[in-house]
Amino acid sequence: MTSCQRQVTLRGGQPMPLLGLGMGGNRAGVVHGELAKQSVRVAIQAGYRLFDTASAYDNEADIGEAIREVTQESGEKGVTRGDLFLVTKLRPEGMRPSYVEKHMRASLQRLQTDYVDLYLIHTPVGFREDAGGRKPTQARDADGNLMIDPSTDLIAIWHEMERMVELGLARAIGLSNCNLRQVTKIIANAVIPPAVLQVECHVHFQQPTVLQFCREHDIALMGYAPLGSPRGPAPPGAAASARQAPDLLNDPVVCLVAEKHHRTPAQILLRFQVQRGVAVIPKSKNPQRIADNAAIFDFKLEDLDMRALAGLDGGEAARSFKFANKPGYGEHPEVPY
Repeated sequence: MTSCQRQVTLRGGQPMPLLGLGMGGNRAGVVHGELAKQSVRVAIQAGYRLFDTASAYDNEADIGEAIREVTQESGEKGVTRGDLFLVTKLRPEGMRPSYVEKHMRASLQRLQTDYVDLYLIHTPVGFREDAGGRKPTQARDADGNLMIDPSTDLIAIWHEMERMVELGLARAIGLSNCNLRQVTKIIANAVIPPAVLQVECHVHFQQPTVLQFCREHDIALMGYAPLGSPRGPAPPGAAASARQAPDLLNDPVVCLVAEKHHRTPAQILLRFQVQRGVAVIPKSKNPQRIADNAAIFDFKLEDLDMRALAGLDGGEAARSFKFANKPGYGEHPEVPY
């Protein structure tokens, strides 16, 4: 069967793979140390060339070390830095114009590279730095609320992101976890418009409006949690079921399509997205699953399959990552959803 394209060309001309390895998530899901290094090595062997991390994940050094080892071991005919597409993100407590370059250079040092292929604003909500050295997600004020910085100026920060491109520290820049109002505001004030928007996107939460917006504005959409992800704590008074996201891998329709094509449900979920033109960054610590998830370019879903899977979209109710539910987060003027 015909395979779909393996990459998309960003507005700046850079090719970006449609499949990458996600190295982040909630604190329990982030891989560190030898496990992170092993995951990178296995992924490169399986054909992955895009790796998505963030300063806030605290595993940039592990990823950088693994890439250095692989590129040195493979020799002249093997994988080089130029073959890879590295994505990292500005920390929430770095969301001040004067902090952007400092955090950018710190990420480059940890990744052992002179540039990243894509630098994202991780979240439109800025945090205050904690004098005690605690991470923003752990630091709380006297009332138990997250230590947000309500003075966050997205436009001023974006202009600093543009300067990272001018300095050659980032090949492309983009946004993560921003709503369309925020993206529109940045486009209207940008010299270098966003090349990528990274948001939650999976078969139960397909974001068709966001995808259409991105197509109209020459922005590549990158979906995280393409295989699903557990929801965070439910709001006070919500039913216990609100804490659990649907099990995409056991969805009956997904399983039927998988059986038809003699593929795993995960491969169907990923193939559905890349066939829509959405880049995906599935996470896994399991070497076999990492390899299996890469095997999505040698088959194609038929129109009937695509329509059946499109019918699984649950809209906004299926969103797992609702930032406003975090204590104090909803008070920030730039909380996206």
